[in-house]
Amino acid sequence: MQKPAYRIETERTVLRCWEPRDAPLLAAAVEASLDHLQGWMPWAAGEPKSLDERVALLRSFRAAFDKDEEYIYGIFNRDESAVIGGTGLHRRDDGNCLEIGYWIHVDYINRGLATEISGALTKAAFANHGVDWVEIRCDPNNVRSASVPRKLGYTHEATLRKRRTTPQGKVEGTMIWSLFAEEFPDSPAAQAKIRAFDALGREIE
Repeated sequence: MQKPAYRIETERTVLRCWEPRDAPLLAAAVEASLDHLQGWMPWAAGEPKSLDERVALLRSFRAAFDKDEEYIYGIFNRDESAVIGGTGLHRRDDGNCLEIGYWIHVDYINRGLATEISGALTKAAFANHGVDWVEIRCDPNNVRSASVPRKLGYTHEATLRKRRTTPQGKVEGTMIWSLFAEEFPDSPAAQAKIRAFDALGREIE
């Protein structure tokens, strides 16, 4: 039975479902990282948002989480005093699959956090959601992002040509990386150390 993790603890971070009260912390993280994010994240074109707009956004994230539509997490430091990024498990239309997305606060890049977080979500996707495979998609020009699935044992299936428009308005390709359930036990992602908790705060074994 599917039991989504509302909170996941990794060695250095806490991933948890967003709450409206997180809006000021998210605003600070996005503002500090905006120049970096606008190069890669289409949603960053809509920034900056007002506090009320950000609260509404986080409420929509929570609603989608509760309805099992998609699972969008804030990435926090261990004492949850700061947002250090965002991530999520997103449903795809082409099978029993979840896709991992992520962004990291500019002050925390190059520390292996995206790999740590993606390993944790890979483990959660297989253990808690019973998916057949997990995907990570990224810009072929984003060398840091492409290194994440490679380190976790994903396979580069293809680079689709002219499938998306960059924040700069260019038509570019998309790299698709995948890891199947039967491959997961022998992958580096299986070594992720996590603790997962349900909506009532009970630990998920």
